[in-house]
Amino acid sequence: MPFGSEGIDDKLTGLAMSGGGFRATLFHLGTLWRLNELAYLPKVDRISSVSGGSITCGVLAVHWPRLQWANGLATNFQDEIVKPLREFCARLIDGPAIAEGTILPWKDISDIIETQYRQHLFGDATLQQLPDRPRFIVNSTNFMTGVDFRFSKPYAGDYRIGQIPAPTLSVALAVTASSAFPPFLSPVVRDIDPSLFSQVPGADLHGNVAYRTRLFLTDGGAYDNLGLETLDKRCKTLLVSDAGAPFVVDPDPSKTWVKQALRAFDIATNQARALRKRALIDDFRSAAHRGSYWGITTSVADYQLADALPVSAEATRYLSSMRTRLNPFTDAEQCRLINGGYALCDAAMRTYVIPGAGPAPRWPYPQFSLDRPIAPAETVAAAAGGYESP
Repeated sequence: MPFGSEGIDDKLTGLAMSGGGFRATLFHLGTLWRLNELAYLPKVDRISSVSGGSITCGVLAVHWPRLQWANGLATNFQDEIVKPLREFCARLIDGPAIAEGTILPWKDISDIIETQYRQHLFGDATLQQLPDRPRFIVNSTNFMTGVDFRFSKPYAGDYRIGQIPAPTLSVALAVTASSAFPPFLSPVVRDIDPSLFSQVPGADLHGNVAYRTRLFLTDGGAYDNLGLETLDKRCKTLLVSDAGAPFVVDPDPSKTWVKQALRAFDIATNQARALRKRALIDDFRSAAHRGSYWGITTSVADYQLADALPVSAEATRYLSSMRTRLNPFTDAEQCRLINGGYALCDAAMRTYVIPGAGPAPRWPYPQFSLDRPIAPAETVAAAAGGYESP
């Protein structure tokens, strides 16, 4: 049964990776790094992602069959996961695509982005080449129906128009749609055979073929920036890695149409994220779900774990204010974001999920440990970069 209608399975564990551009990609890489050290990656049954988190998810999905395991650890994690993601996050992806698509109107921006993903990360891999377990789910938003359109090996689709069983769509397309931040990188429009969609219970728009003749998709964060909806109706244990941008208050917001539209989108996204996070924490407290949440704005000290890696308040502000574009991140920016995801995942996991277990944490990049001072100029440079994505 699709779209979470099977009910919650007490044995299933899900990992959600939020949106947030390259900032999220790198933060979640730190999360995966620590989960691997804790021998927890093989215990995850479903991995759901949004936007920048889908870049990380896509690489893990495509490279999963190549991982070599010993006592629950992927021994070639550095070569298969860290290296390609770090190389990609040093590239300029969004700017040239936007420029080319604007200057040459016959060029589609999403096609250009998809080509970058295909050339540098995913090749011609399709959803059918992904492993059965864990199940990888890449989330976008259907502009036509206003709900989550998900890509996975068993099916693609949304609960209003139905599902495409065993889709042969490319991983590059799925990640392109998931990270299509509006209005710059959006929409992703693709013609599709309407007969591919199967009717499912509750698909009230399946009978109208207009909703099944093309995909009209945008960033998954427009609907669910945490990637939770594909997990919380099915998995009892939830692990949520959140690199989403904190809402920035502004005493003098812009009056320009574009910036007003972007700010309205930020407000709506912030509200949706806050509601989902609040519901998640309530579920943890009521034991409706097990697991933990860690966010880029969270203080490691809040976990009160004696041997947690120390992260200064200055470093937390630095990480959470970092830009979310798909443009080059310096070595220092990459290392600090990976360190941040690693430290927060470690503290959350060893406090709430596997207390007392696992090897002691060690900074992935000690030279950029987050208890060290960060130059003010670096903080300004890290935050700069134009538009913000959720």
